[in-house]
Amino acid sequence: MKLRKGFVTYQTGEKQLMVAAGSASKYFKGLVKSNDTAAFIIDNLKEETTVDKIVESMTKVYDVSKERAYNDVNAVIDQLRGIGAIDE
Repeated sequence: MKLRKGFVTYQTGEKQLMVAAGSASKYFKGLVKSNDTAAFIIDNLKEETTVDKIVESMTKVYDVSKERAYNDVNAVIDQLRGIGAIDE
Protein backbone atom coordinates (compact mmCIF):
# COMPACT_ATOMS: atom_id res chain seq x y z
CA MET A 1 0.00 0.00 0.00
CA LYS A 2 1.05 3.57 -0.49
CA LEU A 3 -0.24 7.12 -0.61
CA ARG A 4 -2.26 7.64 -3.79
CA LYS A 5 -0.54 9.70 -6.46
CA GLY A 6 -1.70 13.30 -6.32
CA PHE A 7 -1.97 13.54 -2.54
CA VAL A 8 0.66 16.15 -1.72
CA THR A 9 2.05 17.04 1.70
CA TYR A 10 3.46 20.36 2.87
CA GLN A 11 5.28 21.10 6.10
CA THR A 12 4.22 24.42 7.65
CA GLY A 13 5.94 25.09 10.91
CA GLU A 14 5.03 22.25 13.23
CA LYS A 15 2.11 20.87 11.18
CA GLN A 16 1.94 18.77 8.06
CA LEU A 17 -0.82 19.63 5.59
CA MET A 18 -2.05 17.34 2.83
CA VAL A 19 -4.15 18.21 -0.20
CA ALA A 20 -5.38 16.27 -3.20
CA ALA A 21 -4.09 17.71 -6.47
CA GLY A 22 -4.87 16.86 -10.07
CA SER A 23 -6.79 13.63 -10.61
CA ALA A 24 -6.65 12.82 -6.87
CA SER A 25 -9.09 15.68 -6.26
CA LYS A 26 -11.89 13.39 -7.49
CA TYR A 27 -11.36 11.45 -4.25
CA PHE A 28 -11.09 14.32 -1.79
CA LYS A 29 -11.56 18.05 -1.78
CA GLY A 30 -10.17 19.64 1.32
CA LEU A 31 -7.19 19.89 3.59
CA VAL A 32 -5.83 17.34 6.05
CA LYS A 33 -3.90 18.74 9.01
CA SER A 34 -1.77 16.06 10.68
CA ASN A 35 -0.23 15.77 14.10
CA ASP A 36 3.33 14.40 14.40
CA THR A 37 2.22 10.76 14.54
CA ALA A 38 -0.06 10.99 11.51
CA ALA A 39 2.62 12.93 9.59
CA PHE A 40 5.15 10.17 10.36
CA ILE A 41 2.73 7.52 9.08
CA ILE A 42 1.88 9.53 5.95
CA ASP A 43 5.57 10.07 5.22
CA ASN A 44 6.12 6.30 5.41
CA LEU A 45 3.25 5.82 2.96
CA LYS A 46 5.01 7.87 0.29
CA GLU A 47 6.78 4.62 -0.67
CA GLU A 48 5.25 1.16 -1.02
CA THR A 49 5.02 -0.28 2.50
CA THR A 50 3.01 -2.40 4.94
CA VAL A 51 1.46 -1.79 8.33
CA ASP A 52 4.15 -4.00 9.89
CA LYS A 53 6.96 -1.93 8.36
CA ILE A 54 5.43 1.34 9.55
CA VAL A 55 4.97 -0.08 13.07
CA GLU A 56 8.59 -1.23 13.10
CA SER A 57 9.74 2.26 12.08
CA MET A 58 7.53 3.90 14.71
CA THR A 59 8.87 1.77 17.54
CA LYS A 60 12.42 2.69 16.53
CA VAL A 61 11.72 6.43 16.43
CA TYR A 62 9.15 6.84 19.22
CA ASP A 63 8.99 5.40 22.71
CA VAL A 64 5.79 3.47 22.02
CA SER A 65 4.67 -0.14 22.39
CA LYS A 66 3.96 -2.23 19.31
CA GLU A 67 0.32 -2.50 20.37
CA ARG A 68 -0.07 1.28 20.56
CA ALA A 69 1.80 1.72 17.27
CA TYR A 70 -0.50 -0.79 15.52
CA ASN A 71 -3.55 1.03 16.87
CA ASP A 72 -2.26 4.42 15.70
CA VAL A 73 -1.15 3.17 12.27
CA ASN A 74 -4.43 1.37 11.62
CA ALA A 75 -6.47 4.39 12.75
CA VAL A 76 -4.61 6.79 10.45
CA ILE A 77 -4.74 4.37 7.50
CA ASP A 78 -8.49 3.88 8.02
CA GLN A 79 -8.98 7.67 7.91
CA LEU A 80 -6.84 7.94 4.77
CA ARG A 81 -8.82 5.13 3.13
CA GLY A 82 -11.98 7.05 3.95
CA ILE A 83 -10.84 9.98 1.83
CA GLY A 84 -9.43 7.82 -0.98
CA ALA A 85 -5.78 8.60 -0.17
CA ILE A 86 -4.53 5.01 -0.06
CA ASP A 87 -3.59 3.02 -3.16
CA GLU A 88 -3.65 -0.69 -2.40
